[in-house]
Amino acid sequence: MSFGWSLYVTVLTLASIFACFGLLVWARTTRAGEPAPNEALGGDFDGIDELNTPLPRWWLLLFAGTIVFSLGYLVLYPGLGSFRGVLGWTSLGEHDADVATAQAHYAPLYARYAAQPLPEVARDPHARAIGQRIFANTCATCHGSDAGGGVGYPNLTDAAWIWGGKPEEIEKTILEGRTAVMPPFAPAIGGEEGIPAVAAYVLSLSGRPVDPALAKAGETKFKSICIACHGMEGKGNPGMGAPDLTDGDWLYGGTETAIADGLRHGRAGKMPAHGELLGPDRVHLVAAYVWSLSHTDGE
Repeated sequence: MSFGWSLYVTVLTLASIFACFGLLVWARTTRAGEPAPNEALGGDFDGIDELNTPLPRWWLLLFAGTIVFSLGYLVLYPGLGSFRGVLGWTSLGEHDADVATAQAHYAPLYARYAAQPLPEVARDPHARAIGQRIFANTCATCHGSDAGGGVGYPNLTDAAWIWGGKPEEIEKTILEGRTAVMPPFAPAIGGEEGIPAVAAYVLSLSGRPVDPALAKAGETKFKSICIACHGMEGKGNPGMGAPDLTDGDWLYGGTETAIADGLRHGRAGKMPAHGELLGPDRVHLVAAYVWSLSHTDGE
């Protein structure tokens, strides 16, 4: 905050407080020409006379107490521009203190589970409950509270894994994040004329009914370009994040329109790394919970 803004805020704040004090003094003072205390002001309404009744002393003292409190608060805590207060309190410092307290309390518990193999952690109901709560606070925004995902966000409860569903692969995904690498392919497959053909062939890989002639034309283009990532049979490559096109699970939708849109514009989905945010021990618990969603038998 610049000196000018700091001075402006300070003056405005103090002026407001002293203005309230001045109003309080003015309101309790009897001025010449006014009716005496408890004297009728003249006129009535429905037989009720309005009296010049002074404010209650307890109310005046309470009002004065709030003014004294506000001045004391502004001396101790931030509130007057860039003045930090004599206690040096900051919201960041309070946050860091709370985090340190929580870490000291929970770190031994997290460390105990971090030393165990992930499938073993996944079979522990207490560990799964901890992982579920961390997931709800951190991951549910994209994947949903039930981990069922949505368009562009993978379903974590099934057996379809873009980057691999082994325990160590799931943990790596959460720690380091993932970035989609599919560029637009319209120019490479013949522009707008080639897109419907390749889309038809891709749909046929999962047993969907398509125009055989159109799919045949798309097969040639697919096997000359797309196999580099998705493989000759279209089964994908977890090492590259290339999804399996034969299983009927679609991240961006399994309609011809959605597939054509992916070919035309590419896909740029990105999952941010959570290693720094959660730390490896908590990531281990989340990974165990996620792995358990598609391995209900614990195997």
